[in-house]
Amino acid sequence: MLVALSGCSGETSPQNKLIVTGSTTIQPIAEVAAEEFHAAHPLDDVLVSGVGSSAGIENVSSGTSDIGTSSREINDEELKLGLVDSPIAYDAIAVIVNPSNPVSSLSKAQIKQIFQGKITNWSDVGGPDLAIGLVNRDEASGTREAFDKIVLDKERFDPTAVILPGTGQVRSVVAQEPRAIGYISLGFVTDDVKALAIDGIEPSEATVVSGTYPVQRVLHLFTKGAPTGLAKEFIDFVLSAKVQDSVVRDAGFIPIGAKEAHGG
Repeated sequence: MLVALSGCSGETSPQNKLIVTGSTTIQPIAEVAAEEFHAAHPLDDVLVSGVGSSAGIENVSSGTSDIGTSSREINDEELKLGLVDSPIAYDAIAVIVNPSNPVSSLSKAQIKQIFQGKITNWSDVGGPDLAIGLVNRDEASGTREAFDKIVLDKERFDPTAVILPGTGQVRSVVAQEPRAIGYISLGFVTDDVKALAIDGIEPSEATVVSGTYPVQRVLHLFTKGAPTGLAKEFIDFVLSAKVQDSVVRDAGFIPIGAKEAHGG
């Protein structure tokens, strides 16, 4: 359901609406940016909906939305749709377990085997004698698409995994289940779960900027053709130093200029 993020003054009624749909990972950035944009532009409303990256790309391609947000790259078929990419942030995908799990680091190869169902007990990777409970995302998820590409090399996920539609649901299940393992954006990691090091590298801004953390990605805003009008104004606002240094960082992500600033 679309949520209008608008002010409460009642003195002016919005005359222009911008519809932004897509990634649940990007949703916290988009929602806060929308509130701040409306505060600065009372006649403009930005409506944000988290429906998954694939749906966001489909919506902007069909004209259902003005901006499609995506936490994955567009595929070969989508490249033909005339979409223009405005990258807004960097992100790490964190592999998470329950805090009671003594395992603190896995190799990328071990994670691949776990999510393929080839390693099925925590004792096989230095943990307790417990069956591993796999928590996966649905196929519309950009986080799943990126994880599939980077970690599984586009090979088959274990079909017995629990499938959940959102980042928050994955975190909630892993927080409650000692056997569970899942993956979420670094920006959503809380004390309720434990993020694992991969090949000895912890997920952090420093390791993403340096390129040493192996599971990272770019977050995108897509428009049909070059952005114009209100869409361009909003994208420029998201890319402004004010939003990048506050909203993007506060949401747990890394500003798009961070690598360039560090010579990356």
